[in-house]
Amino acid sequence: MTTPSVPFVCVKNGGKSQMAEGLMRKVAGDSVEVHSAGTKPGGGVNALSAEALLEVGVDLSGGRPKPIDPELLSRIDYVITLGSEAQVEPVDGPTFENWNTDEPSERGIDGIERMRLVRDDIAGRVEEFASRIRSASS
Repeated sequence: MTTPSVPFVCVKNGGKSQMAEGLMRKVAGDSVEVHSAGTKPGGGVNALSAEALLEVGVDLSGGRPKPIDPELLSRIDYVITLGSEAQVEPVDGPTFENWNTDEPSERGIDGIERMRLVRDDIAGRVEEFASRIRSASS
């Protein structure tokens, strides 16, 4: 039995993909090899994303935005993009999924409240995904 592997990808790798990576580590522990990356990495992790995750016991303080690693893409099982703006060139092997996550700013919700809603949406998707890949690998 091999450990399933997944990178979560957004554009800047400063918010949503970092959240998904941290939440997956919390949910799955070592049962999933998890990464995050950006198609155009930004300069740092979004402070409000980090604050919203700390509220649920996930610490992003060691995180930093990073680009997609082509070697990683060649050996992983799944690629999850967060939002339609993140485009990853398809490669043979992994299963690609896109999560069009909640965007509260479109409803006029900003700041920490926005990040909590984004976090909760991603958390639900991560839990469902972790359950699905556990079933597939057993």
